[in-house]
Amino acid sequence: PAARHQAVATGIIPFDLSEQLSITEGPATSPALLTSFIRIAPGASVDTAPVATSELYHVISGSGVSIVNGRELEWGEGDFFVLPANSTTVHRASTNTTMYWVTDEPLLRHLGVAPTHAKFEPTRFPAERVQAELADVETSPHATDRNRLSVLLNTTPNDMTQTVTHVLWAMYGLLPVGAVQRPHRHQSVALDLVGDCKPGCYTLVGRSVDEDGEIIDPIRVDWEPHSAFVTPPGMWHAHYNESGEQAWIIPIQDAGLQTYLRSLDIRFAPSARK
Repeated sequence: PAARHQAVATGIIPFDLSEQLSITEGPATSPALLTSFIRIAPGASVDTAPVATSELYHVISGSGVSIVNGRELEWGEGDFFVLPANSTTVHRASTNTTMYWVTDEPLLRHLGVAPTHAKFEPTRFPAERVQAELADVETSPHATDRNRLSVLLNTTPNDMTQTVTHVLWAMYGLLPVGAVQRPHRHQSVALDLVGDCKPGCYTLVGRSVDEDGEIIDPIRVDWEPHSAFVTPPGMWHAHYNESGEQAWIIPIQDAGLQTYLRSLDIRFAPSARK
């Protein structure tokens, strides 16, 4: 729940599921990824230097600057940015700041390795650009044919996988009023950050679907603004917006790695029989 990280003025609050995953080497949200919330009060700072090949940040609220290996990277509300391996960073806030932070540190711990070089450059995706791209999708002639409208973040070295890093996949998505995103599954984990939404938005998750493509015995996850939940690999899931207002969802996956390994195995449920 969002209240867990909102109670902290300055610090890093990991979304740690290592005990449930029987991982003993350190915090983890999935076997390969760790999600945390970063909170920074005005004038305060937080240091990060993970042993990771990929870091992704989404600025939920606030503004400030990150000093990455001595170079400044300014950011504001709604921005995304990614940092490569061997990034030693000081994040300084000029206003109350909340960030969503994902790294592949658990994967490297499991492999017993440390990165030797950067695979991409530090890259910022300004909120205005991301929102403009989404607006173009929303107003396209085919928008009414889609049950979710979204844009993918991509860095040039990862054009083959169409992902934001060689490990991480990131999407900024809009779930329109009354939309139902049909059940689908993939072997990548999804670490879902809920954006703005009203009560009535939720995700159904289950192990199988029936002949009509509906999830059997699903677990319901109700959305809460600025909270996070996990969609495990291989689980069928579907998103619903019954709130009467638009809603936003930001899934981060290890699909860069899974796509490179040719193991993503994304599937969509069949349409209901008539």
